[in-house]
Amino acid sequence: MSIVRWEPLSDLMSLREAMDRLFEESFVRPRSALSPFGSMGLALDVYETGDALVVTADVPGVKAEDLDISITGDVLTIKGETKMEDQVTRENYYRQERRYGVFSRSVTLPTPVNADQAEAQFKDGVLTLTIPKAEEAKPKVIKVQGQ
Repeated sequence: MSIVRWEPLSDLMSLREAMDRLFEESFVRPRSALSPFGSMGLALDVYETGDALVVTADVPGVKAEDLDISITGDVLTIKGETKMEDQVTRENYYRQERRYGVFSRSVTLPTPVNADQAEAQFKDGVLTLTIPKAEEAKPKVIKVQGQ
């Protein structure tokens, strides 16, 4: 049997880390039990090509007609609803982890866009938006003249 030296500061540090984590999860990034798509809501990827912004979103179990997409200024909003199947009654469930209901996600777009020319495609539960950049946001190429 060995003797282990007690380090009170190491215990306090782990307590402090636990309290920080508890505070952050409770108040800074609260988990939403109401969101059908987890704590962050709808998962998005936003990336830029030379002429457009492309936004992809996973919306499993949602039909294309149940999605509502809008761009107001520089804010993109995607809304939708997941619906529960009517064939199974609540009494017959053993476990229900999938969430149903209305969801919404808004993100600020990093560059000005032409919302009128945006295109949306929906395939296999993945929504892909291609939004052309506004002319002022496209990079300008300046050729250098030499002598």
